[in-house]
Amino acid sequence: MLKEFKEFAVKGNVVDMAVGIIIGGAFGKIVSSLVNDIIMPPIGLLIGKVDFSNLFIDLSGTGYASLTQAKEAGAPTINYGLFVNNIIDFVVVAFALFLVVRWMNQLRESATAEQKKAPAPAVPTTKQCPYCLSEIPIKAVRCAHCTSDLSTVVA
Repeated sequence: MLKEFKEFAVKGNVVDMAVGIIIGGAFGKIVSSLVNDIIMPPIGLLIGKVDFSNLFIDLSGTGYASLTQAKEAGAPTINYGLFVNNIIDFVVVAFALFLVVRWMNQLRESATAEQKKAPAPAVPTTKQCPYCLSEIPIKAVRCAHCTSDLSTVVA
């Protein structure tokens, strides 16, 4: 599964990209909320009560206490905490898309395999009499046309 995910992430085609855009747009807010509200708080707690969305480097040297204060003051910042959140957003969306495309490919492969199956050959219900070459039922022991005894005939 990991190999398929790697191939999906590296190689793309139009259908995969279309599915990615549609599902990404539809579920973008849900995934962002999942990352920001569910995944990142426990990770921040484990690291030492760090709020990733508030991690930044103040390039002005003023030393703002929060990213909000720095933005309000118009200070230049490098927002690496938001970048980490966006990377996790991307990984969650990409993995979800991978699962959807993988499922669709499996459906397509199973449908193709069913179409390619050759129908089983019909079981014969008649045979030819070895004496008069008439068609007779396969279980017949005597020919209905020439009345020959077929029980002694070796097939």
